Amino acid sequence: MKTRLSLFGALIAGFATAASAATQWVTYEPKAGTANGKHIVFLSGDEEYRSEESGPQLGKMLSQRHGFKVTVLFSQDPDGTINPNNSTNVPGMHLLDSADLVINQFRFRELPDADMKHFADYLDAGKPMIVVRTATHAFNYTKNKQSPYANYSFGAKGGGFGGMTVGHSWTFHHGNHAKEAARGLVDGKNAKHPILTSVTDVFGPSDVYGVNPDFPADAIVLMHGQTLKGMKPDDAPNLGKPIMPMVWLRDYKAPSGKTAKILSTSIGAAVDLQSEDLRRLFVNASYHMTGQTVPKKADVAWMEDFQPSMFGFNTFKKGVKVSEHLPK
Repeated sequence: MKTRLSLFGALIAGFATAASAATQWVTYEPKAGTANGKHIVFLSGDEEYRSEESGPQLGKMLSQRHGFKVTVLFSQDPDGTINPNNSTNVPGMHLLDSADLVINQFRFRELPDADMKHFADYLDAGKPMIVVRTATHAFNYTKNKQSPYANYSFGAKGGGFGGMTVGHSWTFHHGNHAKEAARGLVDGKNAKHPILTSVTDVFGPSDVYGVNPDFPADAIVLMHGQTLKGMKPDDAPNLGKPIMPMVWLRDYKAPSGKTAKILSTSIGAAVDLQSEDLRRLFVNASYHMTGQTVPKKADVAWMEDFQPSMFGFNTFKKGVKVSEHLPK
């Protein structure tokens, strides 16, 4: 009898562990009969731009309107409470092993080596990645400086992860942050690129990042960012500040010798995604970078009313559990 009870207890414990693990990330499955067979993993983990809010919303849209399976990972505390300030705990990194595309919106993360191995292996396999806003400086090794992945760190030789992939790391806010927004200007030479299909009107309150003078010559700039004199879409441009590359493509040659296609965008705060054409750019990129035909005009309506929080440090919604984002 004791043996049966102990086996039963072990079984229940196993179910509890599985249930707990399932609430550490969320997966949005496509509607029946619409699946395109592609899996996107969204890496949420920045202290300022509310990727913990935009990730689930993009996940729902990409799954329900476009047939992708989307998994969203979160920076969180051990009890499953979303905490963008926790830079060391992003459960589910092993799910990158099955990803066809990663949307990376990390900032200054320092993950355990076992988790980082999945990230490095993903790039080494030559798989594509969208590097959003702060992900040019996705990692910052301040504790484990002997890590085999310390070369990904912000400030590492060559610019760390950003330097090796998108061609530069964090430099500066080109606009007056939180006072000057940005408008996207399509690059005329690349206006017919599939990622820009039906994309003409892009606006974002989060301003434009500056780029280094040695911005990579092999980058294909799809859109430039123009600083405005205020925070509204119809504010006049600040002509005293030159335009800066805002969305560009680049090939990253991994240590394996394989080449990964990288799309970098310095716009992408949750509030920026109120711009319909910016959402369309991300959807188009998801199609293009997974080898599919981009729709003539992708449906980018939100699946529900989305009122994103304004960017800022420590302005995230406190006490939200990962489980609250599970599909209803």
